[in-house]
Formats: sequence, C-alpha cells, structure tokens
Amino acid sequence: MLILFDITNWWETKELFEQFFWATALISSVIFTVMFTLALAGGDGDSDLSDDLDIDGDVIGFHFFTLKNIIGFFVLFGWTGIVCISAGYSTILTLIISVIAGNIMMLVMATIFYFLMQMTDSGTLDMNNALYSEGKVYLAINKNREREGKVQITIQNGLRTLRAITDDNEDISTGTRVEVLDIIDDDILLVTKNLKQNL
Repeated sequence: MLILFDITNWWETKELFEQFFWATALISSVIFTVMFTLALAGGDGDSDLSDDLDIDGDVIGFHFFTLKNIIGFFVLFGWTGIVCISAGYSTILTLIISVIAGNIMMLVMATIFYFLMQMTDSGTLDMNNALYSEGKVYLAINKNREREGKVQITIQNGLRTLRAITDDNEDISTGTRVEVLDIIDDDILLVTKNLKQNL
C-alpha cells in the first residue's frame, strides 16, 4: 500500500503534459515487450496494418506502417519526451524532437525486418529462377545424360553450384558456358552449351 501511495504522489506531482509522455512510454513499452517475447516464442503473426501502406520505390517490400513499428514509435516517442521535459525543453520542441525520434525508431525497425526478410528469402532457393539463365560448368558433364556434373549459376542474387545433366551429343567440359533449358526432378538442371546467341 505504501508503494502504491508513493506512486500516486509521484504521479500527481507531474503536469498533464509530462503525464501524457509517461503514460505513452510505459504502456507502449509493456506492449512492445510482450510482442517481442511472443516473437521469440514463435507466436508472432502477420501484423501489417495494410499492404497499401508499404513504401514503394527503391525500397520495394519495405514495410513501414506495421503494428510492431507503430508500437516502436510510441516507445521512443514517450521516453524521448520524458528526457526532453527533464532537460527543460519547451512544449513545442519536446513534441518535435519526440516525433522525429519516434519516426527514426520506425525506420530502424522497418529496415531491420526488411533485411531479415531478404535473408530468409535468399535462403529459400527456387530452382525455377534458374530457367533460361546462363552459367559456367564447374564439373564436367557427360553427353546424353550419361553422368551428371555441376554448374555455377547466379540465382536470387547469389552464386550457386548445382547438379546438372545435358542432352547434348558431346561432353561439356569444365569452364564451358551453358544455358539452363529445364529443371529435372526439382533439383537437377538440364543444360546445353548451344547458347542462344551462338545459334
């Protein structure tokens, strides 16, 4: 009861403007902590407010207005406001600095999640992205699918070394440039050294 009494007295000593920032900081921090804990536990769902609110242009897929980012905004907005008030800044300056800080927090969080998603996407290889691409033989490939070899090819912004076979009537030696014609059994490239530009 004594602790509750002390908290009540402390709260009543604050002006309304400062109470607003304290309430914003504390409530948003609690929500943010719960969301972060759920995310670590695997219970975080898709919290985008709207795909229409994504930023386009040079940052395609850069999700700015998500629930997590908005909560992050209020966390830094609230605590920055408290610091500004403690430093004796004016009401207008406190609001301006707090809004800027909150937006920086949203930008940082959006950037982090964007690059995490990029890393996740690049780790999931879609072999169909290799179709009709050109690469270089890394391990010689025998003619008419007699024995598979390997080719190095750039897929999803990364250089990959993948299994490959050919229907060509001649063996394809290491270092030869080839074109991917098909995907066999979902993980083997069917290639030819008869590149389109040479036809």
